[in-house]
Amino acid sequence: MTKRILIVDDDNDIRDVVRVSLEEFAGWLTIAAASGMEGLQIAKTENLDAILLDLSMPDMNGFQMCEQLQSDPRTRSIPVIVLTAKVLSSERSQFSGLEVAGIITKPFNPLTIWSQVAEILDWI
Repeated sequence: MTKRILIVDDDNDIRDVVRVSLEEFAGWLTIAAASGMEGLQIAKTENLDAILLDLSMPDMNGFQMCEQLQSDPRTRSIPVIVLTAKVLSSERSQFSGLEVAGIITKPFNPLTIWSQVAEILDWI
């Protein structure tokens, strides 16, 4: 069965590059959200296999969205992969309290990001 991935990032270009990689190379279906609030609403209404989540967003950052996902029984079991340019040591301590499946740092290789997602989630 085809995987359904939600991409949450406020950068249009990043969303497009990730979408193309996941759809063209892995054959997965993607849904895009430009904000944490939009991503949270989609996660509550769609049947998702995973979420790729940017940390730095204006209305609701990735940490806040992750906390909201984990506090809701409808979204708690969706694996989250953090997609971020900034993995500061101060942020790493915040990850320990969140149940994220993995971290992919920007810049990433558009030709292989799909395989990184598959490897993190044991889909290979």
